[in-house]
Amino acid sequence: MRGASRRARERYGSRVGRPGFVWAVPATVFFGLFAITPLIMVAALSFTSWSGLGPPRFVGVDNWTRVFADPVMIESVWLSLLVTFLGVAIQTPLSVLLGVWAAGQQRNRAVLSAIYFVPLLLSTTAVSVLWRAVLDPNFGVPSRAAWLFGDGNLFGTQAGAIGVLAFVSTWQFTPFHTLIHQGAARAVPRVLYEAAEIDGAGRVRQFFHITLPQLRNSVITSTILMVVGGLTTFETVLILTQGGPGTDTTITAYYMYQKAFKGFDFGAGAAVALVLVVAATLVSLIVVRVSGYDRMRSDMEGVS
Repeated sequence: MRGASRRARERYGSRVGRPGFVWAVPATVFFGLFAITPLIMVAALSFTSWSGLGPPRFVGVDNWTRVFADPVMIESVWLSLLVTFLGVAIQTPLSVLLGVWAAGQQRNRAVLSAIYFVPLLLSTTAVSVLWRAVLDPNFGVPSRAAWLFGDGNLFGTQAGAIGVLAFVSTWQFTPFHTLIHQGAARAVPRVLYEAAEIDGAGRVRQFFHITLPQLRNSVITSTILMVVGGLTTFETVLILTQGGPGTDTTITAYYMYQKAFKGFDFGAGAAVALVLVVAATLVSLIVVRVSGYDRMRSDMEGVS
């Protein structure tokens, strides 16, 4: 009798911890309604001419031809990739270092971490309005620090405008990625550091030989989020630079906005939106493939 009950518990236990397909139905339905369906509608709209009034008129590939023949569109793709690259290159080392520090036991660490995370609580629009006022060439900080900012107009050149976009994005979103690395750093087994101390390894060697390898998965996850966020940046450009000077900061998302909502050419805007989706997907897949994210395994995958 005891043997039978033990076998029953073993059979029941083997099924615990691995949810069935039914558990994924709500998320699948939600994703289908609010992601896949709108994407299909945008794809259909890209083959039509529609100003927002009246029924759309089918025009075939005319929108796609016009979009790819526009040099501003080609430039916007490269600008989007540049802004994304700057975000990853700047935010990754900062967030890793801050995340490892925040995971420690330093004095006043909790208070300083709470203050540092304040930008994460603000909306992108609020952050952009704030920095637009602070960096205003007439009334902001640059107008009173000519020795550092020259004529004070950071938005007057392409390099200055892109630098502002990269700085503002870093100021707002680095705390989010820091939080990811902080959680990962706290999960590193303490025994690894104790063994390294016994072997005579200092903090620098421990960081590069223990902490960084253990943060690999969180760094990959953070990078993918940065890539997607960088390629879909919109509010920051809209408020800070409005694509200027000229078209020097007209990234793909802002170019889509200009076509659809300023030019009332929703067919061309839909085509640009699809290009953005494809670009973001391809870049993310490349990151996943190169980094080995698709081969990541966890020790907490459920009962086998």
